[in-house]
Amino acid sequence: MINISDTASVRLKEMLSEQETPNMFLRLGVQPGGCTGFSYAMGFDDDETENDIYMNVNDMKVVIDKESMNYLDGLEIDFEESGMSGGFTINNPNASASCGCGASFRTAKDAGKPAPEGEC
Repeated sequence: MINISDTASVRLKEMLSEQETPNMFLRLGVQPGGCTGFSYAMGFDDDETENDIYMNVNDMKVVIDKESMNYLDGLEIDFEESGMSGGFTINNPNASASCGCGASFRTAKDAGKPAPEGEC
């Protein structure tokens, strides 16, 4: 299960409404890399595959590939305003360590493949 706060849902729905392609949805995933081992992937997509898990979160279609779901089950996404800017924050209960910027992580069972030093 993925949890998206009301604040993040509002912002994501606004962003989805600005997309030129109809039927876009939020795609979440994990890729090897980042300074800690795995990087989060979050974006809009309209291409579905057999390897996808579909869910409805706050009246929004969210898609995650089956392999990434092992790392993202229980994930919490929020959106925080900070001065004149803002951004999405991720709380991953599966992460045993995260980088300082929060963009990458590793789990107790899988260290992933960290990017070369200096790349986050």
